[in-house]
Amino acid sequence: MRRILLALAVVLVGSLGVVTIATADESGRVTEAAVPPVLEPPATLAYSPGVDAAGVDPRASAAVSVKDGKLDDVTLSGPDGKAVEGEANADRTEWSSTEELAYGVTYMWAGSATGRDGQKVPVQGSFTTLKPAKTVRGTINIGDGRTVGVAAPIRIQFNDHVEDRAAVERALSVETSVPVEGSWGWLPDEGGGSRVDWRPREYWPAHTKVKVTADLFGVPYGGGDYGASDISSSFEIGRSQVVKADARSHRVVVIRDGQQVFDFPASFGLDSDPRRNTRTGVHVVTEKFPERRMVSETFDYDVNMKWAVRISNNGEFLHAQPATVGVQGSANVSHGCLNLSPENAKAYYDSAIYGDPVEVTGTQVALSARDGDIWDWTLSWNEWKGLSALGG
Repeated sequence: MRRILLALAVVLVGSLGVVTIATADESGRVTEAAVPPVLEPPATLAYSPGVDAAGVDPRASAAVSVKDGKLDDVTLSGPDGKAVEGEANADRTEWSSTEELAYGVTYMWAGSATGRDGQKVPVQGSFTTLKPAKTVRGTINIGDGRTVGVAAPIRIQFNDHVEDRAAVERALSVETSVPVEGSWGWLPDEGGGSRVDWRPREYWPAHTKVKVTADLFGVPYGGGDYGASDISSSFEIGRSQVVKADARSHRVVVIRDGQQVFDFPASFGLDSDPRRNTRTGVHVVTEKFPERRMVSETFDYDVNMKWAVRISNNGEFLHAQPATVGVQGSANVSHGCLNLSPENAKAYYDSAIYGDPVEVTGTQVALSARDGDIWDWTLSWNEWKGLSALGG
């Protein structure tokens, strides 16, 4: 007896794409039944940050991704209608913003995606970035393209107090063309604002190229304050010029790139009066003037001095003083400045740039924070690293 199959399945596809299944029973009779077609899934979208999210970090990238489909077009824009820059990945399953957002702005999504089922799904929704209680600005002391001396610190001065100094310091970086060991150090607030310096362990190597980057926008400073904007600067260290100023020998010796170029007789601050002593320690040239008015209520003088190079913020200058030429090289009689002859003062003035060190020795009073401005080099390396909010 011929064996008859109990079931025979044949898939037939009609001209209209209808799927049918043919089966045979024990008697051999064939029947057909229509089978519903397998449906492709629709596109589903996911947003980061989520729709209607508030207090969003403006530094975070905004993104929309699609599952079971591809993005057709995507736009993210603020109330002014300006589109945020962004790009899709290669297979168009995700779009991400590529520029920072702004504080306190509601951004809106627009566009569409097409699912595997062929149907379009709208890209839509919105989110709002955080609005700081206050933004705090920082400025860098050395501008782009400048050339400075080997003792120049990098200073970022803030226009208000910074509470979370560690958060700010983590956003700072210094890149150099040759290896240079250095550290950030936080100084006492001045003028109502915080300040942080980066100082190399030793003087900068001559001709080092430096780039400082402060990615401060969006950084929480504490107390509801946030960084106002990113700042950066690229500059170069110039030749190495170091002044050796010894009050005991009454000499000012200028060493440039390891070679002595000047040896001037000088008069320093009066030895017998600590108020008039030139401060011992590493001073730093900050500015210079062809002629500078100098006034002191304490010592009752108001004079104009030529070829004045400021070396601290307590009134110390190297400058021309014709009245003391007779004792320059033999006695200290000034009110704290380093007196040179007009000819020698002009020669030094022409050679000096911001950041040059002036190493004063041989006096009874040390340069300190009380003298203001740049006193970074008065601290040992370990003391300086101790001023870092990140523990050096």
